[in-house]
Amino acid sequence: MTAVTAFVPKQPIATDPLDPGFGVYVHWPFCAAKCPYCDFNSHVRHQPVDQERFVSAFLKEMATMRGLSGSRTVTSIFMGGGTPSLMTPATVDAILSGIARHWHVPDGIEITMEANPSSVEAERFRGYRAAGVNRVSLGVQALNDRDLKFLGRLHDVDDALKAIRLAREIFPRMSFDLIYARPNQTVADWDAELKQAVSYAVDHLSLYQLTLEEGTPFYGLHKAGKLVVPDGEQSAILYEATQEITAREGLPAYEVSNHARPGAESRHNLTYWRYGDYAGIGPGAHGRLSTQGVKIATATERHPETWLSLVEGNGHGMVDQEVLERSEQADELLLMGLRLTEGVDLARWQALSGRDPDPDREQFLIDHGFIERLGNSRLRCTPAGMLILDAVVADLAC
Repeated sequence: MTAVTAFVPKQPIATDPLDPGFGVYVHWPFCAAKCPYCDFNSHVRHQPVDQERFVSAFLKEMATMRGLSGSRTVTSIFMGGGTPSLMTPATVDAILSGIARHWHVPDGIEITMEANPSSVEAERFRGYRAAGVNRVSLGVQALNDRDLKFLGRLHDVDDALKAIRLAREIFPRMSFDLIYARPNQTVADWDAELKQAVSYAVDHLSLYQLTLEEGTPFYGLHKAGKLVVPDGEQSAILYEATQEITAREGLPAYEVSNHARPGAESRHNLTYWRYGDYAGIGPGAHGRLSTQGVKIATATERHPETWLSLVEGNGHGMVDQEVLERSEQADELLLMGLRLTEGVDLARWQALSGRDPDPDREQFLIDHGFIERLGNSRLRCTPAGMLILDAVVADLAC
């Protein structure tokens, strides 16, 4: 059995925009509780999950994905959810060992696991580290108990700070998430909270605007007039303040919602945004794989137990496998790449789309300060363009 080594270099491996890399994403779909704003594929089970059975299914689906991807060198692994920190260290070790059997996993690549502060234990964290995890992403979400309760989190600020301290002690790299545009949140409140976050020696922050997704309890409360959140103008002000504050504190944005000290960017997420290939394994996982001269989009069954039965019967839980036309790939490249401050490689987009950007549309967006050229090779959104990113992408993709 080939195991993933726990060796990690002192500095993150450099990333190359021209080589998006190949990532492996593993989705653990279970949570201790469902947050009222969450529309992710996460499920609460009141009986213990049969982790050994799920591990066996993960390994079977890996074999299928390996057959599609062919031999590849993995540049990053990400275990998301759900709450992956509900897995035992033995489960994590088995999954990482399985990935190393199916693909080439070099020493020192980024291996990230999401964790919730309420499920953090020092012994478990050390077990994850021994298994090969070298980066943890904590779902902190807020740094005051009032808002944590509002967001339906199971932890309080003391739990969050304990988790942050443990992560810093055990893992070479750590990030955590915060949600802003919460009810009654002011710029001054957010400024103080971000300064506090940076003071915990963090080198990466994911800062997400609270959105009301259809089907969630928060969406229903908002529709009923029982939940008031900042309007579009106030949310834009908070977004602009986020960019200014993080840049001032040494964690500038490298993507719409992600901020890092230079060199501490998420290698795995850059693979998504640079439109690289990745294998998606587990209930509800999506993937993009280049195989036999085409690029395919994969999606697996979302319901965990249904996915489990499919894998045990068929060797995988895929419910969708779509060959992407080159024009569709060009649209996805644009959609993902314009999220990045480095922008999009124009030559790559032109090769996929078979055309140049419409000069009139491009000039209109440039004249209004929404996009800019970086020499002749790249196109990116300005800060103003990031505020209307979907509209900018739609204009350029036409």
